Amino acid sequence: MSVDPSALPLVDLVTELGERGDCRHDPDLHMGPDAFEDEPLADRLARQDVAREVCESCPVWDLCLDYALRVRPTFGVWAGYLPRELAALRREARTLPAALSEVA
Repeated sequence: MSVDPSALPLVDLVTELGERGDCRHDPDLHMGPDAFEDEPLADRLARQDVAREVCESCPVWDLCLDYALRVRPTFGVWAGYLPRELAALRREARTLPAALSEVA
């Protein structure tokens, strides 16, 4: 896709992710078990590591990252990032313009 992901409406991003995302083959890998199932910490960390590996070669990684930055998920692995890592990326992005103007 040659379109800037940020120019796409969320509904189009969701469609692309659902049709082309590598996570569509095993959504539980990226989202984890349902809320009523206990997942031991070691299992969760191992699952998240595998999910991150899947994300590395995903053809719609950029779309997934854009979507996750917009919707601010509270669980799951999105473009290889956990929700707390996505929040840190958003914070960094807010301070980037100020940092760039200081350099110029």
